[in-house]
Amino acid sequence: MAAQYPIHNAALRTKDMTLSYNYLLFCSLVLSVIISPCIAQTSFRPKALILPVTKDASTLQYLTQINQRTPLVPVKYTLDLGGQFLWVVCLEDYESSSFTSPPCHSAPCSLANAPFCWDCSDSQPRPGCNNNTCNLLPDNTINGISFNGPLSMDVASIQSTNGKNPGRVVSVPKLLFVCADRFHLTDLANGVRGMAGLGRNSISLPSLFSSAFSFPRKFAICLSSSTKASGAVFFGDGPYVMLPGVDVSTSLIYTPLILNPVSTATLLFRPRPSTDYFIGVKSVKINGHVVPLNTSLLSIDKNGVGGTKISTVHPYTVLESSIYEAFVKVFTKELANAPRVESVAPFGACFDSTRIGSTRVGPAVPQIDLVLQSSDVYWRIFGANSMVQVKSNVMCLGFVDGGVNPRTSIVIGGHQLEDNLLQFDLATSRLGFSSSLLFRRTTCSNFNFTSTA
Repeated sequence: MAAQYPIHNAALRTKDMTLSYNYLLFCSLVLSVIISPCIAQTSFRPKALILPVTKDASTLQYLTQINQRTPLVPVKYTLDLGGQFLWVVCLEDYESSSFTSPPCHSAPCSLANAPFCWDCSDSQPRPGCNNNTCNLLPDNTINGISFNGPLSMDVASIQSTNGKNPGRVVSVPKLLFVCADRFHLTDLANGVRGMAGLGRNSISLPSLFSSAFSFPRKFAICLSSSTKASGAVFFGDGPYVMLPGVDVSTSLIYTPLILNPVSTATLLFRPRPSTDYFIGVKSVKINGHVVPLNTSLLSIDKNGVGGTKISTVHPYTVLESSIYEAFVKVFTKELANAPRVESVAPFGACFDSTRIGSTRVGPAVPQIDLVLQSSDVYWRIFGANSMVQVKSNVMCLGFVDGGVNPRTSIVIGGHQLEDNLLQFDLATSRLGFSSSLLFRRTTCSNFNFTSTA
């Protein structure tokens, strides 16, 4: 299926790409028209929803599962924090009596900012191949594969929560998503059928769920460091309670979310702002010592290059080469008691772990601070999130060299996010973060999924 109109590269931009109040108001009104009448026929309105998240041992991707279609079947997705929307392979093995495709230029197409029409060459319409519907570009952000796919709708059910336990299952009969082809699944974990986008977009899961159930436009991720226990994504406000009764939302530090005016997607039909979540890192410190680096790399330029974003599709934090080299030099100096050993890919700095002690928050190594809007606001990274045990006596610094001139200077990856709570407030454009929950004697795998509210 080839595109029948020009596709613009993601580097294209407009002079004014900041979402206006009027556009946000329009999106809110359209969402209420599309979704509100489609809520399950019940007076129960949840205050929050929850999805379990597991870590795949082979790919280190974070996976979730959503029950969809009629009859309901569990569909596995790779979680994509900055992803534009939910996309799933539809062209084969998709059977559902409730599947529909919105007509071209309809309200769902306007909400999705999908102005172009889709025509399928097959004579027999089926999921993923319908005429007179609008289309988008599902993006595999693991490898950059992107191609046309029609906007679609179907039933989805998800568990509610009171923040302490799972509650009643609720449904959205017309949840928007995009159909993709099988080749989009390249490099995704075994059994995955698509990607679940949580990004800054009108049809990402946080936007759709908050509009469907009229709860605050907030969501939180808490990724487990274990491949044998689940973390969680919460849609809606806290509390977010982990055993033994610790509300991990009560001690968050806040920093503004920054809008990158230029999309970081692989392909776009029209220039748009990025759906990734950027924060304003001003400097990096190791044991209180400032890492010498070119601070201009920490800002986003007019072409959308530079800055710091948060990602669940990168297993480890990626640093632009000059930042990485300076970072490793200072870290190695501060960890003078542990000699360097031969590197183990993908890491460039590894150490004799027999010379490294242990603490409540992981290996006893220099603490790393990402300094934000002021010197007293920082994201502190301890040993559990900075080091990776690769052999019985070898431990590596869990940061990787991103090369020269990357699109984004610092990409905070999954390992650095594990056992940290991150709350994204879309209404106020603010990130709340906890630093390591190990200090509070709990982890992200301690949500009580086995008890019902």
